[in-house]
Amino acid sequence: MSNADALRALWHTDIPTWALVLRAIVAYGAVLILLRIAGKRQVGQMSMTELVALLLISNAVQNSMNGGDNSLAGGILLAAVLILLASAVAYATYRNPKFERLVHGRPTMLIHRGKILHNHLARELMTVKDLKMILRRQDILALDEIEEAVLESDGHVCVLKKNEPRDLYDEQPRNDVY
Repeated sequence: MSNADALRALWHTDIPTWALVLRAIVAYGAVLILLRIAGKRQVGQMSMTELVALLLISNAVQNSMNGGDNSLAGGILLAAVLILLASAVAYATYRNPKFERLVHGRPTMLIHRGKILHNHLARELMTVKDLKMILRRQDILALDEIEEAVLESDGHVCVLKKNEPRDLYDEQPRNDVY
């Protein structure tokens, strides 16, 4: 194979461009739905087994997206489609609160006025041990220090301590937390 043929092969896709784009859209949507089903905790605070699963998922999805096409053009096209999809979803969640709730979910209150809400922990598949570990990482050693702790949509736990200045917090009760 000559150098010219090798350069042409880099840009020649083995499957039609529309098929690569469609595969990327379907794979992106499927992974987004699966991660949403997995829950907030899995995305924000992955354990070793969850990290391994995510790595294996990315490899499996990559193979299904490219359909055996290993061309440079196919890889660049898939990357561009994924970036455009991520931007489109970000824009749609910014513009439409219902779509944002669908994609990101809603925050979940885990502690209210120093009391653990066990039914909320169970709904998020989180143990008291997990919660206490998260609190220790935030230098909180006693539940009575906490006004509220909320598992945010991104998987992080936000803690508001009692007697903490509330400049950045709404004075009205949150209606986005359940």
